[in-house]
Amino acid sequence: MDGFLGTEEIVGTGTDRRMIMEYAQRTEAGLSPGRWLQERYRDVRETTERLADPLEAEDYVVQAMEDVCPPKWHLAHTTWFLEAAVLQRYAPRYEWYDHNYAALFASGEFGGEFHASAPRGVGLRPTIEEIYRYRRHVDERILELLENADEEQLSRVTPYFELSLNHELQHQEQLVADIKYNYFADPLKPVYRERKESGLHVLPYLTWHKFAEGQAEIGHQGPGFAFDNEMPRHKVWIGGFRLASQPVTNGEYLQFVEDGGYRQPRLWLAEGWNCVQKYGWEAPLYWEKRDGNWWYYTLSGMRELELDEPVCHVSYYEADAYARWAGRRLPTEAEWEVAFSAIRPEGNFAESGWFHPAPSGSSHGELLLQGYGDIWEWTMSPYLPYPGNRRTEGPFGEYHGKYMSNRMVLRGGSCITPRGLIRPTTRHYLLPEKRWQFSGIRLADDLEE
Repeated sequence: MDGFLGTEEIVGTGTDRRMIMEYAQRTEAGLSPGRWLQERYRDVRETTERLADPLEAEDYVVQAMEDVCPPKWHLAHTTWFLEAAVLQRYAPRYEWYDHNYAALFASGEFGGEFHASAPRGVGLRPTIEEIYRYRRHVDERILELLENADEEQLSRVTPYFELSLNHELQHQEQLVADIKYNYFADPLKPVYRERKESGLHVLPYLTWHKFAEGQAEIGHQGPGFAFDNEMPRHKVWIGGFRLASQPVTNGEYLQFVEDGGYRQPRLWLAEGWNCVQKYGWEAPLYWEKRDGNWWYYTLSGMRELELDEPVCHVSYYEADAYARWAGRRLPTEAEWEVAFSAIRPEGNFAESGWFHPAPSGSSHGELLLQGYGDIWEWTMSPYLPYPGNRRTEGPFGEYHGKYMSNRMVLRGGSCITPRGLIRPTTRHYLLPEKRWQFSGIRLADDLEE
């Protein structure tokens, strides 16, 4: 997740003194800028710990595969990041809580040693209790810094403060995704939280929304936080296309499975077919067939497959193969942004508490549904810098540059994504074979001439 983050020069855009004052003016209580930032800080940090509340001591140290991290590591890493980004720069006479923590909890930023995620599950110390003491220590110093800072000091610290909090929001999402995989790997398939119903729903009817060819602009500009990989805003030429009104559902994807989609190499990219054979893929991650019926693992335990929910936990290769089987294709990220740029980013995000993709709540096929929340939607676009985006030197430069290789872009956020991370311009990215994130499919097609 760290690959989202922004550069030192760009990330401060919109977080100057004027924006700090706007923060305070937006609050109904009329809080001072410093107090508003304190409240925002508490909310983010407390949310992370609430996500860890259901865990038992044994759960904090599990790392069931290389891609996931132990929950204890997420709690410590986000705290170390705040130490490095904010306290070491702006808190007078601040000293590291523990100099050894950089080797344990850094991942390359701010001069820390880079450690791949593979060995993070072998560390027994520091203990969970010590990690929470570490969080308390850093929280107290951050809040003290914000309490005592004047307007000029706040204007300097806010870019790093905003970056650090958005970094923690990203780790909230990854924490939940990692917990799901760790629990699934346990033979007893534990329950993380009891199921929360998404309410009444109806089956929408699929329609195709047409977009004429022409020049468009994509990318972020203006005030407000954005990661640097969303910038600069730039012009693109888009051919005429059409986009499905809703994501592909479990029921639709099940037809692909039962039609032998995982046994037909002609449907697959070469590397995708290699993954099918190497890993024995027969269905999306977390699907299991029991007595002739399909079930899947959720954060509330095993459930029988619900056909009207958006399919998720599919790789890019599976999404591409399904699209080819359906006679369609995946959208480009520019097409996706053009289609959803005028739609408010509202939907089934982490704040809903469902932590599972929900069926559509609308039957209006004339609307583009569920573009935000529920599932990250694969695009056919490789993750590359936008024209004019230059990797900067220094600690922040790592965040976008070192991940721009061999990954594909996803858009829209998922049911475990914090709402504050999502804008029409937000770019997520994964290696094309990865499936443990809540990733799904929306079909596109070229306009017929």
